[in-house]
Amino acid sequence: MIAASGVALAGPTCNVPKEKWMPEATFKKGLEDKGYQIKTFKVSKGECYEIYGFDKAGKKVEIYFDPATAAILETK
Repeated sequence: MIAASGVALAGPTCNVPKEKWMPEATFKKGLEDKGYQIKTFKVSKGECYEIYGFDKAGKKVEIYFDPATAAILETK
């Protein structure tokens, strides 16, 4: 019997050329203006912007964003 296991990805994959990415400072400012409190910001393994922090209601969030448009791709 052969067992196969899939590899689970930590988040979505963004296929956006780096030259089209929104500057990090602009991205963060836009989120803060919407009421997010960013505790950790990083580029995910899938080349998306990823934040850990709190939304405007104070709820803990982990969100992946398209780095060019800032569209939310996945929320955990």
